[in-house]
This record gives sequence, structure tokens and C-alpha cells, in this order.
Amino acid sequence: MRDLDGWTLLFDLDGTLVDSAPDLIGTLNRMLALKGLPAVPVSSARHLVGHGARALLRHGFREAGSVWDEAGEPELFDRFIADYVEHIAEHTRPFPQVVETLDRLSDRGVVHVVATNKRTDLSLTLLDALDLTGRFALVAGPDRVSARKPDAAHLLDALEIVGGDRRRAVMVGDASTDTGAAKAAALPCIVCTFGYNDLPPAELGGDIMLDHWNDFEAALEAARRLQQA
Repeated sequence: MRDLDGWTLLFDLDGTLVDSAPDLIGTLNRMLALKGLPAVPVSSARHLVGHGARALLRHGFREAGSVWDEAGEPELFDRFIADYVEHIAEHTRPFPQVVETLDRLSDRGVVHVVATNKRTDLSLTLLDALDLTGRFALVAGPDRVSARKPDAAHLLDALEIVGGDRRRAVMVGDASTDTGAAKAAALPCIVCTFGYNDLPPAELGGDIMLDHWNDFEAALEAARRLQQA
């Protein structure tokens, strides 16, 4: 049954498709340890994930009571990336029911796209390690498009690359960058309440709340109704 032919889903990556906070914060804590700073607990730093490695370093150092001197010590960013690549899928896993849901929707005709502020090469490395890459027609980090979320161009460029129709597209994310980009592109947005929300989910400005991937197809139907209203 290909009842969703012509529809495109644009997914954020960290906090939406995969629970990557343990590995990202693990790398952050190793960078903090290099400076003699205390580790940041995963539970208190999940909200730091999803805005890029530099933002994670800046906020992580602040959480540890210090400041990262970006101008004076730019090499720390390179060390962060190298360490993260080495540990990229030690603990990171897809959220429960992600794989099964993607496969069912593919069978129904949906085209899947990753639209993430994580660099494309890092996103592909992670998806490869989790055996997920083949499920997506495109993996678009900010370097693959003309702007990064929350700019609408991130989503619209990705849609253009895969030949998608903005009138049959839905954004799925967990943070204000996702809802902001969706609103700017005039797309409905499903908000993953279990992700790395930088605001309370109800305050993110999305359209439909998703508490578990078990309920995704019902959430998608609600988003489609909004799109076609």
C-alpha cells in the first residue's frame, strides 16, 4: 500500500531519531577533564545537545563553571571532533521503534530526509555505524544546504534536492531550531517531547506533540491534515 507516495518527512537527528547525548556528553567531559574541570552529568546536559559542537563546548564549559577561549584555543574543537568520531556510537542508539516506523512509512511511499545542524560527515558516520543511512534519500547537514536551521532554507533546499513538494512535507524535531525552521518554511512540525528540548515542548511552537515513536503514524496523520487544511 503506497498511500503516502509524494510525501517527504524531514527529520532532525540528535534527540529525534537517535539518543546520542551519552556519547556527545562523554566527549564533552573528556574535553573538560583535559582542563581539570568537573564532568557534566548527562541528565543535566541533554539540553545542550543539538546546536552543534561549538555550542556544546561553549555551554558545557559554562556548566562546569569555566569559559572556553575559542580564539585562544581553537584546537580544542578539533580534539572534540576527533574524540567524538572515535566514540560516536558506543552508547548512541535509535529511539525505540524508529527503525520499524521508518520502514513501514517507506513501504507506504514516504521519502525520508535528515535535516540536521550536525555536520553532514559526522551525521553520515553516525548513521553508518547504526546501519541507518540507507533509509534516507538525503542526509543534509548545514554544509550541504545554503543555511542552517532555524532558517527555512535548510528545509527548502533539502526538499529541492530530493524533488519533494513543500505542500506534502512535514518536519520532525525536538528543539526550537526545528520548530523555527518549520514555521519559516510554512511546514507542520511534530515535536518529540522525549528529545533534547531547549524549551518545554509545549512552548517550542510546534503543531503536534509526540511522546513515543509508537504513536508516530497517528501524529503524521494529524500533521497531514494540517498541511492539507
